[in-house]
Amino acid sequence: METSWLETRWARPFYLAFMFCLALALLQAIKLYLRRLRLQRDLRAFPAPPTHWFHGHQKIFQDEKMEKIDEIVEKYPRAFPCWIGPFEAFFFIYDPDYAKTFLSRTDPKSQYLYKFIIPCLGKGLLNLEGPKWFQHRRLLTPGFHFNILKTYVEVIAHSVNTMLDKWEKLCGTENTSVDVYEHINLLALDTIMKCAFSQESNCQTNSTHDPYVKATFQIGRIIRNRIYSFWYHHDLLFKLSPKGHYFQKLIQVVHQYTEKMIQDRKESFKAGKQQNNTQKRKYKDFLDIVLSTQAENGDVFSDTDVQSEVNTFMAAGHETTASSLSWLLYCLAQNPEHQDRCREEIKGILGDGSSITWDHLGEMSYTTMCIKETLRLIPAIPTISRKLSKPLTFPDGCSLPAGITVSLYIWGLHHNPAVWKNPKVFDPLRFSPENSDRRHPHAYLPFSAGPRNCIGQQFAMVELKVAIALILLRFQVTADPTRPHLFSSHIILKPKNGLYLNLKKLPEW
Repeated sequence: METSWLETRWARPFYLAFMFCLALALLQAIKLYLRRLRLQRDLRAFPAPPTHWFHGHQKIFQDEKMEKIDEIVEKYPRAFPCWIGPFEAFFFIYDPDYAKTFLSRTDPKSQYLYKFIIPCLGKGLLNLEGPKWFQHRRLLTPGFHFNILKTYVEVIAHSVNTMLDKWEKLCGTENTSVDVYEHINLLALDTIMKCAFSQESNCQTNSTHDPYVKATFQIGRIIRNRIYSFWYHHDLLFKLSPKGHYFQKLIQVVHQYTEKMIQDRKESFKAGKQQNNTQKRKYKDFLDIVLSTQAENGDVFSDTDVQSEVNTFMAAGHETTASSLSWLLYCLAQNPEHQDRCREEIKGILGDGSSITWDHLGEMSYTTMCIKETLRLIPAIPTISRKLSKPLTFPDGCSLPAGITVSLYIWGLHHNPAVWKNPKVFDPLRFSPENSDRRHPHAYLPFSAGPRNCIGQQFAMVELKVAIALILLRFQVTADPTRPHLFSSHIILKPKNGLYLNLKKLPEW
């Protein structure tokens, strides 16, 4: 049977379209293959753990077993190339001299990694670059002045005591296993809302903020999973996946939450109420400073910038502090002798703990050492990544070309046996004045270093000191052997299934 004219006419365009798509696919395959060859050539000077030809080293990170990573750090004491799938590799470093060289440069943040965060946070201090980053940093730094931080002590103490009152009702005088992370997460949210945004959230005593808390937790898990699952690196594939759809819904929850705060404050400004509130507080909070900055610099500080900075500070000030305080309690529960020593120090400074002031915090020398040791043992932010804008040569002569993504692996640095003696042991005396003077200045980097260090690190330390002081005065904390902890697959190191500890109310003295 002869082919009809119509069939011939339609067959040819389909054939041409098929051949065109095939040619594009072939070109893309060649491009990816050449990329792999180039990466192998650039990284050949650095030994790496055995890698799967297709998955690379994904399984190491997706298994969420930090012991495997510790073994790699011990075997490769300076750095190793980490393959994420067959065509993408990051260069992980965890040597102090490597870190010093890396942080002394002005390479941009790795957009390959941070592009996964931008849909959630926008472009704030965390992922801005160049003059705009410098401008935002300069404009927002006054929000973390010591005179402002001093006023936060009483506010933080009130939030902590709210949590402790809940614990007393749960525990009584008996040992009770409690998921402390659940409570501390709400404490951190309550604190950041009061200090940075002057809002009485009441999130510790009602459940109206549960959607925001749950959304931030799930967002962190999805982003971390996306980073180490190369098939989700492509935006279109991710958006079409079930996780992509869920991710968009979570982002809407977070953005609606912060947008409401911004709009409420703007309406208060218009009504003249906010000026009176600020005078009563005797300081400008973070949101005051952001909106004042926009009013004075509207041409360079847009509504989008305001939203991005609020989202960034909410996430950083809430989740990292919640994680750090939870792990601090965990470390003290695992090491009761250090917990007792902290408690005795705090009793000697605060007495019955009826009030705590800024000056008290400076006297907590041993407690501060325990906080620092926790941040060494379990850093809230385990990696910092940048893309090399020009070749980088390390002090030992090894070098990397421009275009490579380098990740400063803070967990590996803090657990490196070539840097720290017995790195898995909780030893606060590492941070005594005599030992600190002997330490490499880039051996301990929980808040990064250099011009892009954490702008809120002093706020975090104040919150940690106030919280741990008041907790230890009222409760004894011990480990719950029936509920072992696991690390979650997040950008921030959180407990995977909660953090259960035994709480016992201490008698008043």
